[in-house]
Amino acid sequence: MTDLKSKFLEVYSVLKSELLNDPAFEFTDDSRQWVERMLDYTVPGGKLNRGLSVIDSYKLLKEGKELTDDEVFLACALGWCIEWLQAYFLILDDIMDNSQTRRGQPCWYKLPKVGMIAVNDGIILRNHIPRILKKHFKGKHYYVDLLDLFNEVEFQTASGQMIDLITTLVGEKDLSKYSLPIHRRIVQYKTAYYSFYLPVACALLMSGENLDNHIDVKDVLIEMGTYFQVQDDYLDCFGAPEVIGKIGTDIQDFKCSWLVVKALELCNDEQKKLLYENYGKEDPSCEAKVKELYKVLNIQGVFEEYESKSYEKLINSIGAHPNKAVQALLKSFLAKIYKRQK
Repeated sequence: MTDLKSKFLEVYSVLKSELLNDPAFEFTDDSRQWVERMLDYTVPGGKLNRGLSVIDSYKLLKEGKELTDDEVFLACALGWCIEWLQAYFLILDDIMDNSQTRRGQPCWYKLPKVGMIAVNDGIILRNHIPRILKKHFKGKHYYVDLLDLFNEVEFQTASGQMIDLITTLVGEKDLSKYSLPIHRRIVQYKTAYYSFYLPVACALLMSGENLDNHIDVKDVLIEMGTYFQVQDDYLDCFGAPEVIGKIGTDIQDFKCSWLVVKALELCNDEQKKLLYENYGKEDPSCEAKVKELYKVLNIQGVFEEYESKSYEKLINSIGAHPNKAVQALLKSFLAKIYKRQK
């Protein structure tokens, strides 16, 4: 795995160098330095799970056949396209949420001299993706499908973010809008498509597959992505900041979190009143009251039950798939996230 990760990081350096010398734009020294610093700060700093998943998935689809250097490079390049997409979303997401930290360090827009220039940096990252695809995939029979896939997933993610943002409009904090179907829809579009479906879809296209023949795979991955986000909501509240790399802010940010949706389902009128009065306030004592209510309602136990049921359901869906290589791929994805701590 470390071997794969170091290979993956080597490809990052190659792609970065190509982008900093892109003939379509005449860089000045200042602009080249700015973009390089921005890339290094925002793109490779995370766990890189999405990007590495492309290579893992492609390997599993090849069923143990040795990959050529070219195949490894292309799978890495597609993996980086997803990491670029992720960096673009996160830069803008942090600004929208007024977040302070990301991956254990200050958000990019919080750095001195960056500020709102970060909005344009996000747009630049977004525009790097078709540059990478054009340079390395233009001659491939699946080139148009790749462009299509990235465009579609970006549209789904941005639309999911919109539902999230308009459901949490400042000044219109209304918990009655929050329900399991709303939570599910936000999660499906905002997270599951680009984090779970996109890496596997890239690997399927590289393997010469038609995505229309794999709707069932998409369904399982979206289900997995939903489970992943519920874990994320849980860790935002109950995870240790030093382990998860950020300070959870879902309660203060009035997020449509799985925890609050579950709490609303379970609480009595008095507890509901307490939730309405304290959820979404920037006051630490209000946040503490909400967390205390979660404990009283045993939200941790409810989550554990949800986790085991989701796991069982996913294992059954995966087992029903006729293709053994695809089964192995989906099982490996599930193994990575089941009972994760960060």
